[in-house]
Amino acid sequence: MAMEYGEGYRPGYGDQPRRHRMPAVLRAPFEARSWHEFGYVLLGLPIGITLFVFAVTMISLGAGLLVTFLGIPVLAAALAGCRGFGALERARAHGLLGLDVADPEPLRVRKRSLMGWIGAVLKSGSSWRHVLYALLQFPWAVFSFAVAVAFWAYGWAMLTYPLWFWVFPMYAGQGGLQLYGDEHHRIYLDNPFEITVTVLVGAVFTMAAPWIVRALTAVDRLMVAGLLGPSRLGARVVELESDRGVVVDTAAADLRRIERDLHDGAQARLVNLAMDLGLAKEKLREDPRAAARMVDEAHGEVKTALQELRDLARGIHPAVLTDRGLDAALSAVASRCPVPVRVEVDLPSRPAPAIEGIAYFTVSELLQNVGKHSGARSATVDVWRADDRLMLQVMDDGVGGAAPGAGTGLRGLTERLSAVDGILAVDSPAGGPTRITAELPWRDTLN
Repeated sequence: MAMEYGEGYRPGYGDQPRRHRMPAVLRAPFEARSWHEFGYVLLGLPIGITLFVFAVTMISLGAGLLVTFLGIPVLAAALAGCRGFGALERARAHGLLGLDVADPEPLRVRKRSLMGWIGAVLKSGSSWRHVLYALLQFPWAVFSFAVAVAFWAYGWAMLTYPLWFWVFPMYAGQGGLQLYGDEHHRIYLDNPFEITVTVLVGAVFTMAAPWIVRALTAVDRLMVAGLLGPSRLGARVVELESDRGVVVDTAAADLRRIERDLHDGAQARLVNLAMDLGLAKEKLREDPRAAARMVDEAHGEVKTALQELRDLARGIHPAVLTDRGLDAALSAVASRCPVPVRVEVDLPSRPAPAIEGIAYFTVSELLQNVGKHSGARSATVDVWRADDRLMLQVMDDGVGGAAPGAGTGLRGLTERLSAVDGILAVDSPAGGPTRITAELPWRDTLN
């Protein structure tokens, strides 16, 4: 059974999907996740020192040299070095904390030159976030190192005190671990009651240490994800660039399809029609009956060509969609489906033409899949508005098994919808029924 994990967690780091008889507070000190997190804190101090010294030294040197030309490349080198340390920190967080952080947005180098690269580094907000991480991570690493080591060391030392307290009377000349002492009085943990209390306190420290370390590393997770990953704006720009590429590819594919349909369909029929009419013209005086027969055949070719052009125009953008909206257009599509389809459209107004067109083609493609692949006896199409989203749902009682990668056109629909911030959700278990829901952003028609 598939399970979902919180952000930054993976199976094997304390979130195993199996049940445990031992409570989490008792097994936490012995789990691999706890030791991974403790190792992350231990490594954080030397790495933090190195990163802090590098950042402060290079930034200070670059700032001091700004009066000369050398200051700018030194600052760029400092930022580039911090980005390199950031890659190391993301890898460390991935390996020890199970935190997956995407790489920051790449540098936008406009000119392929050294000065172009320097300008891109200095203008990159991600580079300066890496510097901020270097400055903030060091004091936090010192604090978390001190707290984590203290709890782990004192906890395990007191928990195992009965195993090593004999060292004091044998080698130190005292009854046990000294709890308090001054010039007149000393207290040693040397009797069974005091040793038992020490073990109990150590058990509390040992059981609390993993959770304290986990809280400390939660701050590290926030810093790594917030400062070393892509910014929301940068991620959005990358997403929009990808969506633009999808739109361009989709438009190019549609143009190629239209050109192919024209060339192989209506254009070929019109060429044959012109030739037949030319022959009929030549035979008009010699054999009027043959010419009339050829004109009659040409008339049939004209009707076929007109039907193909209508179908092609309907595939580009049907007139009924422009004139009467989604309700009439989807009803027309449903009437051509070999499976009986019930259509219900509940919209307070018409969306923007672009959204309306994508909704029409989405339902058309889904109904085409129903007719070809589902084996269904009936299907339904529901369209409604939910807040700022246009909702489409196509259901059928077929055999199920539909998947975006199964070659039924769902992958193309997913890409087409994602280009406008839409979503396609497929629920199609083997044996059916199939429920496919599409969401599109609602945009009102501009007056």
